[in-house]
Amino acid sequence: MIYINNLSVVHAGNPLFEEVTFLINPRERIGLVGKNGAGKSTLLKILAGMNRPDGGDISFPKEFTTRYLSQDIVFRGKSTVIQEAETAFKEIKAKEKHYEELTEQVTNHSDPSSQEYLDLLNDWNDLGHHLEILGLNTLQEQMEKILVGLGFERTDFNRSVSEFSGGWQMRIELAKLLLQKPDLLLLDEPTNHLDIEAIIWLEEFLQDYEGAVVMVSHDRAFLDRVTSRTIEIVNHTIDDYPCSYSKYVTLRKERRDHLLNQKKNQDNQIRQTEMLIEKFRYKANKAKFAQSLIKQLDRTERIDVEDEDNSSIRFRFPEAERSGHLVFESKQVKKNYGDKNILSDVTFQILRGDRVAFVGRNGEGKTTMVKMLVGEEPATAGIITIGHNVKLGFYAQHQADRLNTDETVFDTIDKIAPYDMRTRVRGLLGAFLFRGDDIYKKTKVLSGGEKSRLALAKLLLEPVNVLILDEPTNHLDMRSKDVLKEALRNYNGTLILVSHDRDFLDGLVNKIYYFRNHAVKEHLGGVYEFLAAQKAESFREIELKKTSKIVEIASPDKNRGRNDEQEKQRQKELKKLERQVKESEKKIAELESTISHVEFRLSKPELLSESESKEIYSHYERYKQQLEEEMNLWGELTEKMEKQKA
Repeated sequence: MIYINNLSVVHAGNPLFEEVTFLINPRERIGLVGKNGAGKSTLLKILAGMNRPDGGDISFPKEFTTRYLSQDIVFRGKSTVIQEAETAFKEIKAKEKHYEELTEQVTNHSDPSSQEYLDLLNDWNDLGHHLEILGLNTLQEQMEKILVGLGFERTDFNRSVSEFSGGWQMRIELAKLLLQKPDLLLLDEPTNHLDIEAIIWLEEFLQDYEGAVVMVSHDRAFLDRVTSRTIEIVNHTIDDYPCSYSKYVTLRKERRDHLLNQKKNQDNQIRQTEMLIEKFRYKANKAKFAQSLIKQLDRTERIDVEDEDNSSIRFRFPEAERSGHLVFESKQVKKNYGDKNILSDVTFQILRGDRVAFVGRNGEGKTTMVKMLVGEEPATAGIITIGHNVKLGFYAQHQADRLNTDETVFDTIDKIAPYDMRTRVRGLLGAFLFRGDDIYKKTKVLSGGEKSRLALAKLLLEPVNVLILDEPTNHLDMRSKDVLKEALRNYNGTLILVSHDRDFLDGLVNKIYYFRNHAVKEHLGGVYEFLAAQKAESFREIELKKTSKIVEIASPDKNRGRNDEQEKQRQKELKKLERQVKESEKKIAELESTISHVEFRLSKPELLSESESKEIYSHYERYKQQLEEEMNLWGELTEKMEKQKA
């Protein structure tokens, strides 16, 4: 268990954290959320020991290990992927060498009856057991499994790290952290450079991870599937919710509405008190009363509620002329870069009103296809046709380079905003994370991420009937994504999205183009229907491989059909039980986390009123009862599952 006690941090003269206290339990999965600049990455770095707080302390258990995934990774040297991944085992290899030295000392010791020998034998046994837990004999297998899970092909293992883009190098760094198996894993935007398949693999890996995990992510679906606790950084402190992100959003709104009502009442009381002070402070017979009111006002702890959510901002796309029925057509398109084939024989049609997502692993040709559609790159072979009266709006990271660097952020948007949006330009810019004096900055001084956000906001105000957005959510926070998603929901033109963000795509698209092995496969339906179909297809492929092996060695059997049906039913039941066990384990983890959190609050009685203590203790008893019931259910499900496997 990790105790964070009265943590305080000052940044550029302003408080970032003020006496923040919380704990992290073993195997907890915590999502760290808050506005950009609230201090999420700073808190991760403090937990990692990279930054020091200005006040307070953190206590870790003895021999506790932490590892931090930064957003800024730089690889130097000429190591291959496999060589770089092997550096994760440096400490294990050192322990293995020490174990070999101890083995030699034990073997060659002159007096097996001495205390020195017994101590040596104990050390040898302890270290051997520790190495066994770390999986010393399966290091190569672990390494290959994690690299493949994160999207590397086995043919990539001997390629130089320098050949890979920054996003793929980030995957190598993530693989190293996962291989080290720290007690506390600290992840800063781990899904930023992952495709959907790698994200799903990472979710499953983290669900079964033995240590605790604290992460910052703007991927709502990822947080929901991995975390069971959400800590929001707000107003220099934290609000702690024992639940995943989506439930936190609901609870947060309820909490905020309650605080707003309290603040409204308090503001009225303060206003009345100030009026009384002003009325009586200069009257001799009431001056003492006025002074007592002033002291009362000074002692009042003001209720602070953060600024209104940007997700309340709404805007409409400007009206554009209607395009023809056919928007894009690709006929037997092929694309090569030198000798490397990216796409082969790609044929599809995109019609007016279609809402399409391009998905697939990184490097499979999604962005290349987009560039060919918008005319930025030619096809090596085949024909791409753009339909009649297509007014195209295109967003990609490099579009930010086309901004007028002499204009301010505000002027960039204000000059193109439709009349009904002119009074809401500040709100729109706030939705894209430009607040306060940021709107008066010249675009030439903006960071890459800020320029990308501004280019996206600018595009959404242009009258186009076809929108192509390549990774539009990369530099947006949760609320900004909600603003963008709501706008795209109401967009009545043709939409093409390249994105790995499942929650963002959900409800926005009705057709998926899946890029894999140089080809493009069409799937009708939304992103979750597509993922379910992909999972079923993968399962069918595995079953077909199993079946083909059985056919090779089995003799004809007149009961084969019936046996196959029984086996199919057994597998179905087993899958159901495995899912129920997993759900039960997640619920147990959530309840254990909640109980630990409540116990921690009860251990600080000086911070609670008598009524609060009673209420919290009542919840505590209920949570313990729920945990006992869930443990019993888990035991029953596990027993059934083992019988089904037998």
